Amino acid sequence: MSNIDKVDVEKKSTHILVIRLSAMGDIAMTVPVIRTFRATYPDVKITILTRKFFEPIFSDIEHVNVFHADVDGAHKGFLGLIRLANALKKLEITAVADMHNVLRSNVLKTVFSLSGIKVVQINKGRKEKKSLTRPENKVFRSLKTTHQRYADVFSGLGYPLDLSKHEFPVKKSLTQGVLTLTQNSVKKWLGIAPFAQYDSKTYPLELIIEVIETIDATNTVEIFLFGGGKKEEDILHMVSSKYQNVTNIAGKLPFADELTLISNLDGMLSMDSGNGHLAAMYGIPTITLWGVTHPFTGFAPFNQPLENAILPDLERYSQIPTSIYGNKVPSGYEKVMYTIAPKHVVSQIKKLLNI
Repeated sequence: MSNIDKVDVEKKSTHILVIRLSAMGDIAMTVPVIRTFRATYPDVKITILTRKFFEPIFSDIEHVNVFHADVDGAHKGFLGLIRLANALKKLEITAVADMHNVLRSNVLKTVFSLSGIKVVQINKGRKEKKSLTRPENKVFRSLKTTHQRYADVFSGLGYPLDLSKHEFPVKKSLTQGVLTLTQNSVKKWLGIAPFAQYDSKTYPLELIIEVIETIDATNTVEIFLFGGGKKEEDILHMVSSKYQNVTNIAGKLPFADELTLISNLDGMLSMDSGNGHLAAMYGIPTITLWGVTHPFTGFAPFNQPLENAILPDLERYSQIPTSIYGNKVPSGYEKVMYTIAPKHVVSQIKKLLNI
């Protein structure tokens, strides 16, 4: 019998607090891990500490509670975090899985540790990531995935996980809001999320438009554009208005409905950004476009083959990855994504959708 199959009687009364406050993509990456945990240890209680907006991300996982961290209000600052810790302690937390390991979670760690509660924090692998992203003497190798790093936190608490046993949920039932936008079209459904936090990993607008135009012309695919914020909404509205089979989703649906639509897609095209992880957590085939970052850093979407990650010219731009998040762009690396040809992206989409 493996360690995973051994569940002590004492663990049936365990209540684990999982901390992951932001960002959206990182939170989405916890989902396959928590699903696997629930399936492996069904008697262990879990509460997830995150922002209220992100609660729908966990809606398909049974027997998981979400506690809202109001970090901009009641839980802001040091005293606010103490209030938060005291509120959490009332839940009879017995162990803490800190998937975030930032200043806020470190304050909570101290409070829980002083109460005799075991806390295990994620090992972010900063040393090996620095070796991978430095411009000289780069150690170019694939690092441990963030999903496995999350699983390792549970292992540190005494709950080893085998992520190969993960099972995806069934597709969410379409809501009225989603049906209104999609008209329940029988064409293939492709999501496209053309934005990222940094320009260094955002496919140029004129190139993504070329991709959209080519796929639209096949008249076999409904394209749904995802984004957020007024600027992105305006751009996506401008793009979608020009094509018959393109719908702008940005600002049109509540977040929970966006997730419902994503779970029903036939494929997703995303940057190295949150929407790719949202799609992957539902098992949606996901193509990602990478700029100065690289899937070797451990942030590729869950369970996606490496061939779905489309990279720029690495011979011409040998310093890639230049950073983990795309915030460091060496001189001359501003246009790396122009080396990804739209026709190559289109070819991958057609292969993915079988059109």
